Amino acid sequence: MKKYLPILLSLAGCKFIIHALANSNYGFHRDELLHLSVSEHLTWGFMEFPPFIAFVGKLAEFFFDYSLWGTRLFPTLAGIAILVLSCMIAKELGGKAKAILLAGICVLAFLPFYRNHTLFQPVAFDQLFWTLGFYFFSKFINSEKKNYLVFLGITLGLGLLTKYTILVWAFGLFTGLFFYKGGALFKDKWLYFSAFVSLFIFLPNIVWQAQHDFPLLRHLQELNESQLDAVEPFDFILEQLNFPFTLIVSLFGVVAFLIDKNLKKYRAIGVATIVTFITMWLLSSKAYYIFAIYPVLFAGGAVKIASLLKKRPKLIYVICGVVLVPSIPFIPELTPILPIEQYVNYMDKEEDNGRVILTGDYADMFGWEEQVKLVDSVYRSLPEKERSTTMVWAENYGEAGALKILGKKYGLPNPISRHGSFWSWGYQNKNATTWISLGNEKESVEYVFEEVILVKMIRHKYAIGEEVGIPLYLCRKPKIDIEQWWADYEDHVFD
Repeated sequence: MKKYLPILLSLAGCKFIIHALANSNYGFHRDELLHLSVSEHLTWGFMEFPPFIAFVGKLAEFFFDYSLWGTRLFPTLAGIAILVLSCMIAKELGGKAKAILLAGICVLAFLPFYRNHTLFQPVAFDQLFWTLGFYFFSKFINSEKKNYLVFLGITLGLGLLTKYTILVWAFGLFTGLFFYKGGALFKDKWLYFSAFVSLFIFLPNIVWQAQHDFPLLRHLQELNESQLDAVEPFDFILEQLNFPFTLIVSLFGVVAFLIDKNLKKYRAIGVATIVTFITMWLLSSKAYYIFAIYPVLFAGGAVKIASLLKKRPKLIYVICGVVLVPSIPFIPELTPILPIEQYVNYMDKEEDNGRVILTGDYADMFGWEEQVKLVDSVYRSLPEKERSTTMVWAENYGEAGALKILGKKYGLPNPISRHGSFWSWGYQNKNATTWISLGNEKESVEYVFEEVILVKMIRHKYAIGEEVGIPLYLCRKPKIDIEQWWADYEDHVFD
């Protein structure tokens, strides 16, 4: 691989530069604020997701003190690793320089990866473990060294601590193994040892789920009712068609894995990707769940295309250009490489009644700092004695995450919220007589308090709709049992 290092460094450098320019723009996304918040409550599981993202969040705090650029560096590094692994898989499949180049170009050109590798979410790390698993499996096929099966087991275990969707990948790979030497691997004790390693790594999260009455099941039920039920059957497939040039390369990869004589020993990988895709589709999954199979397909497709053009090798450069160039104008839509004013002009968006409607991801990066500043101004206006027992109550995890992470520099008390994992961290002080309420509707605060004062209706030019026109209340004299009120909400924490 050493002789291909210039290709890898060039491709990885391009990806790093794009994200380095983008990662400090706009602000934290609401999901990023949640993922950083859970890192302050390290445990083996959370109500919404496994614990890996929290451990990475703790690293972000340790090295970068929750800076926006430093936090987003981690998914960016995961994305760079995915690019390099795709190139390395191409080499394992027998590809030379031009195949390795095309595989890396496909990762660079695949537009969803710009979003996935910008935001501090489990997605980037989930994609990394899928790709790493395929890499170790290809290494095992080539060498038949058992240590690669163990590495595969470790990868699956870490993937399970990252995002439970890797179970579908594991099912796909399990099915694919029947097409590797007629399923002979199922007679190998090292395969079962590898599975045991995965289970051992994942076991603490299983125990945590059991100790907390499996909140995962409640979250999946809410997700299915609120989001997945609305997914049309063919939306999952149609979404893949949005990226035609990289899709063509990946289809070459699928076909090559299945029928190409030079890649026939990797047929298990092709079967695994097909089974994984069909399973995700049948489960009405979100389209982006399956994007993690593309790096290995890019590798397979690149090797096949390079072999077809071995008599006209320079055409590979043309294909690289055709794949990459059409994606470039769309990069600002997926990662905030442009300052917001330039982005608004670039997308020709117009202001309407004081608002500019951005895409959901970008809109979710605005308004949090302003909310925290307003809460801080109310908090500082209180007498010092009253401040010492004041609670800050946020309606949703975005607002609570902003108060928890961004509020640190203001010295605000830790917020409480009844949304998701924040509910599990409790109400802190049930005897507090003064509360600052952010985002909760009038009916909610009047149910809890005798004295309710509207301080301000908060608006922001770029914020997402649900964070525009939200109320900020100063509340006093609770009139209900706070402890019971909190406990009664357990079945609604994902509403």
